[in-house]
Amino acid sequence: MTLQLDHHDHARPDTGPDAGGSVQRLGGRIGARIDGVRLGADTSAADVALVRQAILEHKVVFLRGQHHLDDAGHIAFAEKLGPLTTAHPTVNTGSSRVLSLAADQGMAANSWHTDVTFVDRIPAFSVLRGVTIPAYGGNTVWANTVAAYAALPQPLRALVDELWAVHTNEYDYARTSENTASHDSTQVFSREEFTREVFETQHPVVRVHPETGERSLVLGHFVKSFVGLNGRESAELFNLLQNRVTRLENTIRWTWQEGDVAIWDNRATQHYAVADFDSQRREVRRITVAGDVPVAVDGRRSVVVRGDAAAFSDLDALIS
Repeated sequence: MTLQLDHHDHARPDTGPDAGGSVQRLGGRIGARIDGVRLGADTSAADVALVRQAILEHKVVFLRGQHHLDDAGHIAFAEKLGPLTTAHPTVNTGSSRVLSLAADQGMAANSWHTDVTFVDRIPAFSVLRGVTIPAYGGNTVWANTVAAYAALPQPLRALVDELWAVHTNEYDYARTSENTASHDSTQVFSREEFTREVFETQHPVVRVHPETGERSLVLGHFVKSFVGLNGRESAELFNLLQNRVTRLENTIRWTWQEGDVAIWDNRATQHYAVADFDSQRREVRRITVAGDVPVAVDGRRSVVVRGDAAAFSDLDALIS
């Protein structure tokens, strides 16, 4: 599907007369709520088209009241958005497709990141379902990396259009999380499991979105360094650019309820799960839709340095 954009860069819906849902914008730069759509194996083609276009325009969408979903229904709906990846390149939480993120003290995702950028084939969409939600805390925040790029002054755009970064899972949450004092059974998974196979990939810092043609920043906590820069230079430049991504104007914060589903464009966002729910239990379950290898402004594609992600995501399945 090719997304048509008007002069305001908003998607023009082309979902047909049978779409039963409606889209309510939540923020000026990111976020929308979709009402009137029941997710699952029987979601109509018109409603799937409505959801997909809303994701591409608003970067992350939220649907309340999806209590009927189990893992099977969750998978069946996600498959309507495209071929699926395995649950994760290294972590095993008991399912080939569903990554369970459960914790009762802290989380592995409480730093800004785009999912799985340490492999060459960055996922397209993530579909996250709220299973057990604490009485308070545990919100998730998303940031629009397309808006962040668009707001860069021209000198910074000229720099990042030519810049490449090394991403690796050796630079996981244990490096950036505030909860570094203890990584025990309360955590989603351990650093040892997360890095049992090491991946390293060079990505362009600016990628061209394969569906919208928009330019977005590819950053987040898996960045190890920038190609051609030393460690200090990389750290200073990373902080400068990350701060641009996570400006409050680029973000939306979602207060979870059980039965909620959040779906985001992983090629155009970062997100951060806030670990402020004390010792309450929190579980969300994620299914990932496969994506392609990022393409830079000059047409070059990301380069694998270490690791083979073929078992995680089949690039051939995207060609159909």
